[in-house]
Amino acid sequence: MEFGKIIISDTAANSENPQDVINSNISVINLMREEKIDDDAIHEDALMSYYLDYYTSQYTKGNFAQFVYNSGWNKELNELIEEGLQLIGAEKHLELFQAQAKKVRLMSSVKLAKFLKGKLEGVNPIRDALNNDTFFELEENLVELNAAFLKSHPDTEVLSVDEMFTVLEEFAGRKINRE
Repeated sequence: MEFGKIIISDTAANSENPQDVINSNISVINLMREEKIDDDAIHEDALMSYYLDYYTSQYTKGNFAQFVYNSGWNKELNELIEEGLQLIGAEKHLELFQAQAKKVRLMSSVKLAKFLKGKLEGVNPIRDALNNDTFFELEENLVELNAAFLKSHPDTEVLSVDEMFTVLEEFAGRKINRE
């Protein structure tokens, strides 16, 4: 059974900061996971937004190499991010992601494994080769695009925090600790 909704709080929806909308979606997904609700039951576009935020924050904090390193270069995750960038209309970011992914694919599996097992800090020629500052120069704002995608999604429901818990409790079939 899939939870056919993307839920964001009314506070986040009315906020001036687009990251609040994304964070609200993330909170709902984290709560569902804490309640042992399987990812297959979570709205796929809500998850896609969640992983796009992960990609954006990893890239922003430590460039592309940090994303590769911390994600373990996961094929499914990469496909979700690629799909997500397409869905939110981030064409320039999609192009960059595909070019960066090609760099990783062209790397030998031994070299990639060594990179993933090693330390990210210090002297690291593989990390340096993977990094690309173009991300920071692109005219597309991933946070704004992601938030706008969530807010305009036909399955999005804007609810008060109490209503959010009620809807999730109905779906889970049990009370959820609100602490």
